[in-house]
Amino acid sequence: RDHGGMARLFSRNDPDRARQQMVDGQLAARDIDDPRVLAAMATVPRHLFVPPELAASAYEDRPLPIGRDQTISQPYIVAYTVQAMRLGASDRVLEVGTGSGYAAAVLAELCAEVFTIECIAPLAESAGERLARLGYGNVTVIEGDGGLGRPSDAPFDAIAVAAAGPSIPDALVDQLRIGGRLVMPVGRRRGGQHLVRAVRTADGTEVETLLPVTFVPLTGAAGQ
Repeated sequence: RDHGGMARLFSRNDPDRARQQMVDGQLAARDIDDPRVLAAMATVPRHLFVPPELAASAYEDRPLPIGRDQTISQPYIVAYTVQAMRLGASDRVLEVGTGSGYAAAVLAELCAEVFTIECIAPLAESAGERLARLGYGNVTVIEGDGGLGRPSDAPFDAIAVAAAGPSIPDALVDQLRIGGRLVMPVGRRRGGQHLVRAVRTADGTEVETLLPVTFVPLTGAAGQ
């Protein structure tokens, strides 16, 4: 990875070029092949979702700290998660773990409506302001326990969880429509975590293991 090259591109006030290089080199060159996902990742200005002092590192393929012991996930993991959700333009989506709001913005480029829940009040407030300022009017930011979901706005076509739980929360599966997809990391903080996709069926849930990952732990009722 040419981290120095990324920083030099960015330092010449060309974040658009750095972002396209991220898409071409880190996503399309691997297994992100959904053109809608690639277009969304090429559109959302990730450098505006990290602390200003880290803006020059925004398009590197790694997570970055955003304060409160939380991180913004590496671009590849965001793209992989969103691709695994198999989103349609009319879908309604729930996200657990807003963080800085970056993944919610990517989701908002791909579906009709996003509800995103953040348990850390200052992060929820700043993410809401940032998303509104950038024109993402189809995103609703909620402060609360994401493991409980958002029953008042269910059912959802897809759910993304950006923190690792010991298991898939029943409350979230119950808020999926039949055929709905939930993508989340499952496993212990120091043990093996895997990203899984659960599809709700008329008879129950079909779960598929996707790839090994490392996420911050899910907190609250369904947490670690």
